[in-house]
Amino acid sequence: MNLRIGGDRRLKTPKTARPTPAKVRSALFNIWQHYLVDATWLDLCAGSGAMSAEALLRGARRVVAIEVDAAACKILQTNLGKVGQPQQLHILKMDVVKAIAKLQESFDLIYFDPPYASGLYLPVLSHLHRLCHAATQIAVEHSSHYPLPERIGELVQTDRRTYGQTCLSFFALATVQEPCPPPASEPFPQRSPTQSDNT
Repeated sequence: MNLRIGGDRRLKTPKTARPTPAKVRSALFNIWQHYLVDATWLDLCAGSGAMSAEALLRGARRVVAIEVDAAACKILQTNLGKVGQPQQLHILKMDVVKAIAKLQESFDLIYFDPPYASGLYLPVLSHLHRLCHAATQIAVEHSSHYPLPERIGELVQTDRRTYGQTCLSFFALATVQEPCPPPASEPFPQRSPTQSDNT
C-alpha cells in the first residue's frame, strides 16, 4: 500500500502497518507548524516513516526513527531517503524501550504511535522524560477508547484531541515538582512481541 505526503510524494507502507489517518497527520502538523523548523524529531515505532518524512519536508533538522520490525525498517529507510539527506537521518532497528535507554540526547518533538494493543504506552512514557528538555513536546497516538492517564512518571498531559476513533494526547515535562502519584495500571492489553507501527 502507498500513501501520500507533502502534496504528491508517494511512500510505501509495510503490510502490517496501520497508517496514521491523513486527517490526524494533518492536524498534528498544523498544531506543531511553528515548532518544526530546525527541530530535532524522534519517531518511536516509526513504521513507514511517514510522520518523520513529513517532519523533514516541513523543516525538521534531524530525525531519529526507531522501529523493531525488519521489513518495516527497510521501507522506513527507503522512504526517509527520498526526502532527507543522510546526515539528517538516524534509523535504529531495535526495541523501543531499549532504544530509549540507549539514546543519549534530548529532542524538540517526539511522536509515539505504537500498535494500539502492544502494551507499550506506559513502559515507554514512564521513561521518556530522559530524552526531554524543558520545551520538548510529545504527541502520542492511541485509540479514543483507551484514554491515557493525565500524569505518567515525570510527564503531564497538556492537551488531547479526538478524531473519530483516533486520539492524540500531548505531554510535556511536569513543571511543578510534586510527588508522583502511584503508577497507573496499564489500560491496554499486554505487550505483544510485534511493535511495528503504525505511521
